[in-house]
Amino acid sequence: MKIPFLDLKRQYTSLKKEVDTAIESVIDEHRFVGGEVVSSFENAFAKAHKAKHCIGLGNATDALFVILKSLGIGPGDEVIVPAHGWLSAAEMVALSGAIPVFADVELQHFGLDPKSVEMKITPQTKAIIPIHLYGQICEIEALAKLAKKHHLYLIEDAAQAHFAEKSGRIAGSWGIASAFSFYPSKILGAYGDGGAILTNDDAFAKQCRMFANHGGLSKNDHQVKGINSRLDTLQAAVLNVKLNHVEQWIEVRNGIAERYSEAFVPIEGIISPKVNGSETHNFHIYCIRTKKRDALKAHLQHAGIATEIHYPLASPYTPAFISDYSPKDFPNSFQLQNEVLSLPIYPELTDVEIGYVIEKVREFK
Repeated sequence: MKIPFLDLKRQYTSLKKEVDTAIESVIDEHRFVGGEVVSSFENAFAKAHKAKHCIGLGNATDALFVILKSLGIGPGDEVIVPAHGWLSAAEMVALSGAIPVFADVELQHFGLDPKSVEMKITPQTKAIIPIHLYGQICEIEALAKLAKKHHLYLIEDAAQAHFAEKSGRIAGSWGIASAFSFYPSKILGAYGDGGAILTNDDAFAKQCRMFANHGGLSKNDHQVKGINSRLDTLQAAVLNVKLNHVEQWIEVRNGIAERYSEAFVPIEGIISPKVNGSETHNFHIYCIRTKKRDALKAHLQHAGIATEIHYPLASPYTPAFISDYSPKDFPNSFQLQNEVLSLPIYPELTDVEIGYVIEKVREFK
């Protein structure tokens, strides 16, 4: 049996008529940039996340850059980012001219550890960018308190956390703004790159939209120096279709995750994701931990089961940011880079395939 880590063709097959109709309507209209299709998606995505404003962009990395620049963060400033996780936040802080300051993560939600963050705050610190990793909200309440206490901006990297909730609040609702990704593999994925900013601040929303559109709200209106990053109309059409199915997909993903976790309880040395009653995990990624990660990955690959490592190197140890950091500087992040393994989890997996993954994990010694 061959089980891919993700099979987007299965999803497309289930939505073919809806998606094809949406794409054809954009082509027939010949409106490929902006228009009602984009604005309708922005409005629907904002409403679904209980936010006032959604600004569609080219990708989530651009979203982080636009947020940082619109806040005036630049040379001389410091921004605290996680050592473990996708490195877009650290990249964009550096490219904005500011200094990315890495803090360690905690081992339950894989997000920024508030204790590590507080130790890194200096008079130059201007913002904190936590990542809601794998589809689960981090220790955001404690981070929000820290940000308020030290008068810092809180920017949520919610690229993986569509519709995740904690204590009755939805991802992206704690900070000045949040960045979302619509990369094809995401819970809500386009057929190419795409991203968005959510914010409840009217003035800030206007500033972000201007910066992302050559510095103005309309053609030939350049109020500030900006960039060109817009959500493509064809991608918005696809997202409009998929948005109607996301809630069901998350429910199915949670069912698969529950089945995995129950099966792995008796297996010594495997740590499954932990979810408590106040949280809603979207299970964009089902990430286990094991000290025998590489051997288990090879075992599953031999059995025809594709897995991924999210992420094989903590950001401070990558060539892009490497310095004189040692494993002791970020012990949890260093540990995770050697233990994390992501298993296949998507709504189109069959019962037989899920059972096969469980069987092969169980038989690993």
